[in-house]
Amino acid sequence: MARRGAGTPFLRQLSLLLLLHLGGTLGCASVAVSPRVVPLGSAVTASCTIQRELCHGLEQGKARLFCCVEWNGTKQRVGVAEIRAGYPPAKPLNLSCVLNLSDYGLTCRWEQGTNSHLPTSVVLKCTGSGAQAVTGCTPRGGHSHCTVPRQLLQLYRQMEIWVSATNALGTAESERLCIDPMDVAKLDPPTLQSIQSIPFQTDCIALAWDVAWGTEHMELQCELRYRAPEDSAWALVTGIIGQAGSAQRCGFLFGTQYCFQMRCRRSSATALASWSEWSPVRNYTTHEKAPAGKLDAWWGARPAGPGGRLEVQLRWKAPRQREANGRVLGYRVTLSPRRRGRDPPTLCNTTRTQCNFSVPAATGRVYLSAYNAAGEAAPTEVTLLERKGQPLAGLRAVPGGERSLWVHWEAPPAPVSAYVLEWQRVTAEPGHCSACWQMERDGTATRALIQDGIEPFQRYNISLYPLYEGTVGVPVHTTAYSQQKAPSHAPKLHLKRISKSEAELCWEPLPVEVQNGFITSYTIFWASSITSMASATVTPSLSSFAIRGLKPSTLYKVHIMASTAAGSTNGTSLTLVTTALDDTEIQFLFLSLGLVFVGLMVLLICFQKNERMKEQLWPSVPDPANSSLGKWVPAAAPQEPLQVPAAREPGPAAISTVTVLEGDAGKEPGKEPGKEPPGTPRPYVRQEGPGEPVQYARVGPAGYRGQRLLPEPAPRSYENLRGRGDGGGGDWGFLEEPPATFPLLQGLRIGGNEELHECRAD
Repeated sequence: MARRGAGTPFLRQLSLLLLLHLGGTLGCASVAVSPRVVPLGSAVTASCTIQRELCHGLEQGKARLFCCVEWNGTKQRVGVAEIRAGYPPAKPLNLSCVLNLSDYGLTCRWEQGTNSHLPTSVVLKCTGSGAQAVTGCTPRGGHSHCTVPRQLLQLYRQMEIWVSATNALGTAESERLCIDPMDVAKLDPPTLQSIQSIPFQTDCIALAWDVAWGTEHMELQCELRYRAPEDSAWALVTGIIGQAGSAQRCGFLFGTQYCFQMRCRRSSATALASWSEWSPVRNYTTHEKAPAGKLDAWWGARPAGPGGRLEVQLRWKAPRQREANGRVLGYRVTLSPRRRGRDPPTLCNTTRTQCNFSVPAATGRVYLSAYNAAGEAAPTEVTLLERKGQPLAGLRAVPGGERSLWVHWEAPPAPVSAYVLEWQRVTAEPGHCSACWQMERDGTATRALIQDGIEPFQRYNISLYPLYEGTVGVPVHTTAYSQQKAPSHAPKLHLKRISKSEAELCWEPLPVEVQNGFITSYTIFWASSITSMASATVTPSLSSFAIRGLKPSTLYKVHIMASTAAGSTNGTSLTLVTTALDDTEIQFLFLSLGLVFVGLMVLLICFQKNERMKEQLWPSVPDPANSSLGKWVPAAAPQEPLQVPAAREPGPAAISTVTVLEGDAGKEPGKEPGKEPPGTPRPYVRQEGPGEPVQYARVGPAGYRGQRLLPEPAPRSYENLRGRGDGGGGDWGFLEEPPATFPLLQGLRIGGNEELHECRAD
């Protein structure tokens, strides 16, 4: 109610805030006041609506509602109320009770139902015929079971029992259970005393048992269950009268171990009555007898040398337990069946399921039998047929599971008596599995399931043989995986060839053990620091690939990825660098250098061996000292020294004697009648000092080879010839006539301190 306080301003506004236990005001609730304008002193009604999908802090269903008024500009809390939200209690379900004979307490169990989010009290109530309902028990700690004590029970009478759940929003009760507490009594299990075979009916057994203590006066209904170790399910025998203490059961296999168990309950109990626990397991093995039935056999044969014999490998399947009639001790292979009074020749006696032996090439059949402690089975005839019949078509294999394969084929036109399936695991090292085969006796079948020895991620070769009347068909083959995954690793790349724009890579195929499936493709990736990643995919039959369009002198990183239908695996990276030149360019370069070298060598050899070329480039100039010029000097010439200052050499030149030769009048010097004048003079160079050439004479082209000596001319005086022969140098005498009149002395150079010998013309 809104009213005025003494000495206080009028209450002009009333505010309601919803504050949750998490603190703060949430935008998930709205407050409504109706009416919004009221007279002073009248009652005010306000409501708060909470939107659960927006109020995420209300999972526990609990909140506080505060009432605040605005006083002098501030909101003052004047009241608070705690609000809980929840549901009415759910109906308890599946009520069941069991009477414990040790203390005769009745233990009942039920299912609680959905949570109401509110404090809920649960009690188990019971009532007898015409009696008032009482609380039998209250569960503790939130459990959904409790025990009614013996003093509240009425044994051998019908009682009603139910569960009641109550909270602030209501009460819920379970379905009422009407039972006699003794009907739901759980008895102790019986004890199996003995199990034995009936002497004349070895497929039947007799059992004896004792009922639990305290139940001798009750009429009991019992059940027996048994199974062999390889059986997945129990065989159940019902309707056994507990007080009988013994029973018989037939249909057991020979030589087989079984485990037996037994349980009981009151025979007058309803369907709600509880069975006792199963008794402890008791094992028993039935009697054996000789094996029965035919063995599935398969063979392979090949010629054994030049002796006309046949090498045979015979394989067979062990008999099933129903046919073995006990524990098989071994197998015997003979050339003929066993007859009374004598044993046939034995080819093989083994505890294994295969045998290798040699027989004459004309042998058409052998006999196989199994034996145990009770006797030997009738032999199975194995006919050694030739494998030349019509093959099948359309053979394929698909996964049947992680460890199985379904094999499908097309039925042949000719009738088939049976099929033989062989499979071998494909490995790098060849091997042979003697048990990896099976026979399908149904000649009309077009599929078979392989389960023995199949592993995931392993490849298997599968062969199928049709068995015709009198022959065996040619086998057909296929390969399959029961399950695939990515390869264990990718191949390792190797560089086979590289040039400036191309690189050829190669790799070795993956071993079949690490393929983990059928390789569908190989993908090669390559990239450099200046180009983006490129790739190419090749078929699994290839083991090399050439990358083209590469840049010269560039570093590339390359790796390969191997893929199956189930995934891919990358290999390690290979680094390669392209060359600056191609092989052809390198070969051309080396060829050019080789040709140049060969040319130089040929030229050098020619210079060494060819006299004419040497004469053209380095002419052979005769030594003037060995010429006839030395013979032209008169023997009686006076030794008058003549010293002339050197024009070029730094030292003086010494001239001992100069003889002037006169020519005939009217004839040019150096000419004879009827002869042509000599050609252009050739220089002669001799080595004067270390590395210093000195030209000191010039001779005519005719040289001195075969030259006849000229007749000695008459001496002639020349004017203006002066000289002083003191050996220490002096003035030169100059000839008035031109130097052309002395053809044999033209170009004569005198070295310092050298002595010019006399020259004369013959």
